[in-house]
Amino acid sequence: MTISVAVAGASGYAGGELLRLLSQHPQFDVCAVTAAANAGQPLTAVHPQLAALGDVTFEETTPEVLSRADLVFMALPHGASAAIVRHLPEQTRIVDLGADFRLRSAEHWVHFYPGTDHAGAWTYGLPELVSRNELASATRIANPGCYATAIALGFAPVLAHVDASDLTVVAASGTSGAGRKATESLLASEVMGSMSAYKVGGAHQHTPEIEQTLSAFTNHAVRLSFTPLLAPMSRGILATLTARITDPAARNVHDLLASYYDGEPFVRVLPGDKQPTTASVFGSNAAVMQGAFDPHTDRVVITVAIDNLVKGAAGQALQNANIMCGIDETEGLSAIGVAP
Repeated sequence: MTISVAVAGASGYAGGELLRLLSQHPQFDVCAVTAAANAGQPLTAVHPQLAALGDVTFEETTPEVLSRADLVFMALPHGASAAIVRHLPEQTRIVDLGADFRLRSAEHWVHFYPGTDHAGAWTYGLPELVSRNELASATRIANPGCYATAIALGFAPVLAHVDASDLTVVAASGTSGAGRKATESLLASEVMGSMSAYKVGGAHQHTPEIEQTLSAFTNHAVRLSFTPLLAPMSRGILATLTARITDPAARNVHDLLASYYDGEPFVRVLPGDKQPTTASVFGSNAAVMQGAFDPHTDRVVITVAIDNLVKGAAGQALQNANIMCGIDETEGLSAIGVAP
């Protein structure tokens, strides 16, 4: 059975990555790719790496174009999806890669995404932490944010054994995490050979999303101190998570992680004291992690690496779509990275 697919916002980095993955999927057939400013241009004018897809042209992002598909991936800027999806047929399956339908709290939405209205919340698509039965029965899925994916995957297995009101994260992301729009701070001459912090002091928009996700694992209030860093690389996230233990079982943090993710196709807990690297997950839908106990501070330390454009965006969206459509969730995806 072939399922027709449309990608809205296909001119962006996540949209291009989606098309790369979809080109190798045996059951999804791309029938429309849309963009805003690039409408009317050839796909290869923006994504030369997708020449194998043929003479595809960007169309305008309208409900009429997207309605031709059985399944729609929305890879639009935050706040742009809600206005379009309300005009799509109810039977159309949708995976939204933006933030529009992630947050249940209207107050949090208005605070972290000012200038746009809260559109409500859809089924949250983090397959390793959310019921796959729930994802399979959904027709609308909110794809998690990239930082949120790495951090929630790292903390979830230990949350019952640590002080959930005192979670700390420092995480570095490549420049593609900021999207394709030209920005002076993302120029190669500004980024190369340098690292910088941004949205410091609880200002990053993924903070309430992470707290909301982790709250499902504990009866206590989850409070996160999150400092993001911009790293001189095109893609990848390396997150360092720490928390004060409340249960001696957390001293065996590596075993807790390994047991929790045993059998998961896209999560690997590294052996011994080997640490994850962003290079090892480049181009893959994998999340690799390691855990250690710091006896000096009585805290667990968990490190997580993902590709922000794959497991943090397009790959996870395809994983969710596979589950929603009754297809093996690994179809069209790989846990093996590209090196060097």
